[in-house]
Amino acid sequence: MKTAYIFPGQGAQFVGMGQDLYNQNEASKALFEKANEILGFRITDIMFNGTDEDLKQTKVTQPAIFLQSVILAKALGDSFQPSMVAGHSLGEFSALVAAGALSFEDGLKLVAQRANAMQKACEVEPSTMAAILGLDDETVERICAEVADVVVAANYNCPGQLVISGSIAGVDKACALLTEAGAKRALKLNVGGAFHSPLMEPAKLELQAAIEATNIQAPVCPIYQNIDAKAYTDPAAIKANLIAQLTGAVRWTQTVQNMLADGADAFVEVGPGNVLQGLVKKVDRQAQTSSAAI
Repeated sequence: MKTAYIFPGQGAQFVGMGQDLYNQNEASKALFEKANEILGFRITDIMFNGTDEDLKQTKVTQPAIFLQSVILAKALGDSFQPSMVAGHSLGEFSALVAAGALSFEDGLKLVAQRANAMQKACEVEPSTMAAILGLDDETVERICAEVADVVVAANYNCPGQLVISGSIAGVDKACALLTEAGAKRALKLNVGGAFHSPLMEPAKLELQAAIEATNIQAPVCPIYQNIDAKAYTDPAAIKANLIAQLTGAVRWTQTVQNMLADGADAFVEVGPGNVLQGLVKKVDRQAQTSSAAI
């Protein structure tokens, strides 16, 4: 049986996340405390007892989801036997640590740098994202290309659900045109900026040096990366794809399709929430999905 382990991205967070792991498992507690040291603030206080508002800040959200996902994967012990892994956006870093390509410390440092770089890029130019429901990918791509302001297809989440990203003017114009073209909904998202768009170029440049300087090894199984949804084990290729990911699209629909084509029998979501399981089911209703639990 081939099991695909999948790791969520930003948006899956909730107050109280990770607390069970911290309380039940000494090894998990030690990793959370090590994370507090590395980050220089007690992220566990925000995760367990903070407000939604505190947890929603990009610089908190990304390491929080990474920690919940990676520490849970480690707590699974010998039962964690992935045939393949993938992560949605930020989740790609969680997947790499879980699959042994990145150390826990290096993964956390990169995620913290990524979150801070993205936050800064968001502050340079006001920007946003919007979910487009009920249109095919090609129509969304074509209409985005017709808008003069910056707007691109950013997250291919599942058939009929594509998130666009760009300047506020670009996203507003695209939403109006996409609604005219028959979108069921064009819903602006409550996010800090235009993730996975050309507006993330400053963050990409900042993160590139950090990724290049980090030791990445061959993972224990293939990782299907966001940028092209293909499977990789070569560390040099994995690094290049991680760098490209910040300004490139998250091809989640295609990732799930490729994992299924390569024989995935079951998908196990490792981390907070169950968003990815829902997206997998929208790609293939027969797919077996579950949440990791210790």
